[in-house]
Amino acid sequence: MLKIEVDLVLKNGKYLDVNSRKFIDGNIAIKEGKIVGINGNFVAKEEKDIKGKSIVPGFIDGHIHLESSVISPEDFAKIASIHGTTTVVTDPHEIANVCGVDGIKYMLQKTSKLPISVYFMVPSCVPSTEFDESAAELNSADTAKCFELDEERILGLAEMMNYPGVLAGDKDVLLKIDEAKKLGKRVDGHAPGLTGEDLRKYIKAGIESDHECSTIEEAEEKINVARNLGQDFYIMIRQGTAAKNLEALAQLMNDPEYRENVMFATDDKHPEELKFEGHIDSIIRKSIELGVKPEDAYVTATYNAARYFGLENLGKIEEGCNADLAILDDVNVVKINSVYKNGEEITKEKLSNWPKNKVDEKLESKVRNSINMRTVTLDDIKCQGVPKKVIGLIPGEIITTDEGIADNYDLSNDIIKAVVIESHKGTMHTGIAYLKGMGLKKGAVGTTVAHDSHYMILAGTNDEDIVKAANEIAKMQGGKIYVENGNTKASLALPIANLMTDENPNEVIKKMKELKNQAKVNEGIDPYMNLSFVSLPVIGDMRLLPRGAFNVKEWKIIEQEELNEEWKQKNGTIQSDEER
Repeated sequence: MLKIEVDLVLKNGKYLDVNSRKFIDGNIAIKEGKIVGINGNFVAKEEKDIKGKSIVPGFIDGHIHLESSVISPEDFAKIASIHGTTTVVTDPHEIANVCGVDGIKYMLQKTSKLPISVYFMVPSCVPSTEFDESAAELNSADTAKCFELDEERILGLAEMMNYPGVLAGDKDVLLKIDEAKKLGKRVDGHAPGLTGEDLRKYIKAGIESDHECSTIEEAEEKINVARNLGQDFYIMIRQGTAAKNLEALAQLMNDPEYRENVMFATDDKHPEELKFEGHIDSIIRKSIELGVKPEDAYVTATYNAARYFGLENLGKIEEGCNADLAILDDVNVVKINSVYKNGEEITKEKLSNWPKNKVDEKLESKVRNSINMRTVTLDDIKCQGVPKKVIGLIPGEIITTDEGIADNYDLSNDIIKAVVIESHKGTMHTGIAYLKGMGLKKGAVGTTVAHDSHYMILAGTNDEDIVKAANEIAKMQGGKIYVENGNTKASLALPIANLMTDENPNEVIKKMKELKNQAKVNEGIDPYMNLSFVSLPVIGDMRLLPRGAFNVKEWKIIEQEELNEEWKQKNGTIQSDEER
C-alpha cells in the first residue's frame, strides 16, 4: 500500500471526537498545517509519540475585547497561546469608541499575524447610547463599510447592547442587523434580564447569542424563545475578570437539550489572571470541578464556538481541518503538554522571537494621541453643598445601585466623590456624583478605561487629589493612577487609545498589582475595574456620564433641578452660593 508523505504524525494518543463526545485512540497526520488523516498509512518527516496523552482542538474564546487586557494584542496572543487558545473572536468596540473606524483598522493590522487566529465582530453600539459623548460614532452606513475591511476575518455584528433601540424599531439599529444578515454573518446580543415579549421581539429581530445571562432560567428561556421562532440561539458562558457567570450556568453543558448551544467567552481578561490562572483552559478546569463531564466542557470550548461562527475548519479533529491542537497530560485538570497552531508547535523560543505587526504610521499616530483636554482645575469639580446622586458599588459585581443623594464627602459613611470628564473632544463636559461602597479612606484613583466611551473617570476622598490624578493621566495620554496627598503613588500609562500599552506584560502586572495595593478599598472591590463600569449606561441602576448621573431604568440623565427638588424634600433647604 502506498504511504502518504506528511509533515508530522502524533502517535499513540487519544483524540476527542466532538461528534460522539468521546476520546478515541488514533494517530493524527498533519501536512501543510492541515489534518490530512487519522490512523492512515503515513510516512512522516517527524513523529511524536504521545502515549498516555490526549489531543483536543485548540480552544476558542467566543467574545472578548482585546483592548480590555490592557496589553498589546501580540503579548495577549503569546500568553493565551501557551494556555491552549488558538482562536479568539474580538469585538473592538472599546477602541472604536475612542478612534472610530481607524481604531478597528488598527486592531486588524495589529492582529494580522499572531500565534493565535483573531476574528472580528463589527461594533454595533458606538456610542452605546444616545446619552454618551464618545469620540466617534458608527452609524449603519459606517457599519456596512466596516464589513468590507476584511471579509474573511469579520464574522458578524458585535453585541447589540442597544436592545431598547431594537424594541423601539430604531431604523439605524435595525439596518445594522439587516446588513449583517444580508451578508450571511452572525449577530451577537447583549440583553441582561430581558424576558417575555420583549425578549421574543429582540430575538426575532435577528439576535443569535447572548453573553449576559446570570441564571440557568434566563439562558434556557433565551434558547427556547429562539427555537419557538424557528431560530438558532447560543449562550456564551462568560467567565472573565470583570464578570463571572460559569458557576450559575455550568449545568447547561450537562443537559443534552441545551449543551450544543453553549460556548465560552471571557469578555474582559486582565494580564495577571491570563498569566497565572489561564484563559479558556481555566474555564474548562473550573467547569470540570463543577461537575461537567470533561468531554462536554471541551466540546463547549471548541466545536460549539466554531459551529456558531461558521468556522468550518476549526474546533474539531477531522480530515481537512486546521491542525490547531492542544495536547494534554491530563484532561481532568487541563494540564497542557504542548500546543500546535496550523501544525506548528508553539514553543517559548518561537514566542520570544515573534515579530510585532507593523501598523500604518497615520493609524499609529491617531491611536497614540487620543487625549484632548485642557488642564483640570479645582473649580471644574467643586460642588460642595450642591445635591448629587450617590452611586453604590457592589462587591464582586459590575452593576451599581441608587444610594440616594448627598451634597458633600462623608468618609465616615464611605461616601466619596466620583467625576467623569469627556477627554477626547476638548469639551471638558464633567459629570459629578458621589460614590458609596468603594471603601477608599484617602487619596484618589483614576482611569481612562471607562466603559464604553472611555472617558476619564476618577474617584477620591478630596478634590485636590482628584484634580492631580486627572492631570497626571492626561500627561500619560491615558492610564490608571493612584494619588495621595498630591503625590503619585502608583501609575500605569496606557498610551494606545488610552486603553493599552506595549510595555512588557510582567511589568504591567507588577504595576497593576501596585495600583491595587496602594488603593486600600473594601473586600471584593477592584477600585479600577469597578470604577471603569460606573460610566457604562446600559446595565445597572445608576451610572455617571459627562452630562451627569444617568438613571438606567428610566433611561434618562438626572437634571440638577430634580436633584435640588429631591434634596429639598429630604432636608428642606439648599445652601446658597454665598454659604457654599
